[in-house]
Amino acid sequence: MAFEIKNPGLATTVQDQGRTGYYNVGIPQSGSMDQYSAELGNALVGNGPGDAVLECTYLGPILVTDAEAVIAITGAPVEVKVNGEAKPQWTRLHLAAGDELSFGVIQGGTRYYIAVQGGIDVPEVLGSRSTYTLGGIGGLNGRKLEAGDLVPVGSPRGDLPSVETLPEPFRPSFAKEQSVRIVLGLYDHRLTEAGKDNLLNGEWKVTPVADRMGLRYSGPGVEWKEREQPFGAGSDPSNIVDAGYAVGSIQIPGGTQPIILHRDAVSGGGYAMVATVISADMDLVARAAPGTVTTFVAVSQDEAIVARKERAEQKSKAWESLGAKP
Repeated sequence: MAFEIKNPGLATTVQDQGRTGYYNVGIPQSGSMDQYSAELGNALVGNGPGDAVLECTYLGPILVTDAEAVIAITGAPVEVKVNGEAKPQWTRLHLAAGDELSFGVIQGGTRYYIAVQGGIDVPEVLGSRSTYTLGGIGGLNGRKLEAGDLVPVGSPRGDLPSVETLPEPFRPSFAKEQSVRIVLGLYDHRLTEAGKDNLLNGEWKVTPVADRMGLRYSGPGVEWKEREQPFGAGSDPSNIVDAGYAVGSIQIPGGTQPIILHRDAVSGGGYAMVATVISADMDLVARAAPGTVTTFVAVSQDEAIVARKERAEQKSKAWESLGAKP
């Protein structure tokens, strides 16, 4: 079976858990920005957590299915319509051949997900079906969807879970205020005490300059210690001789607007990384719409590891609430 794309929306792409093992040669992991929402969509339709879904950004697509299909819409709150009739999110929906799926205006966050029983069945590239548009690989021809595309869907591989709707306690929130946990380093020592205080105690807002590569924030700015820049670094105190970037790295070019690197970010460059968002909070960052007020909370590596374990346990409990196994 396949989905025929009548209208692609703003930026609809195929994503899964991402491709790992190639960051050292400049190929980012890509994958769903909000992994939790995407994986729970897969759980609702009887897929595995790694199956590919459609990631919709702000304006979703209009698509028609050419055969019966079982789908679920998860992620940011948005009006879901089947043949013009409103349908709920976070629950299993059954489509008949010829049914049209469309969306209204997003009501919070930035991205929502279409999971379909059998998964989106595009070819794997370097072990993943995820779209990396800058590199033109993965997904459907390495790009976002276009009108007229036929998106193939795989065959079901298992039974549907016994519960059709994800219980409310396991659904993520899309608040207008966030506290994001970070581990300081590698270059936080280049900040003055006042600069570090602004980073950790100031309020930062997500700007409209935000995509799959990263999110830019506005706020009080930071101060860098004066120094004679080493050979090969730029003149700005936020410049360094090139270094590798971890996913979630926070840069502050010019000391004014922090940038959190996300799933399609480059793997290295010449800006100092003052901190890194912990892995447990990367989905939280992905849910932030422009204007979201953000505070950064410094934690230790040990605390970050505990948070990662707690996130995994929460996800497992969500799957179990559906009668499914991750």
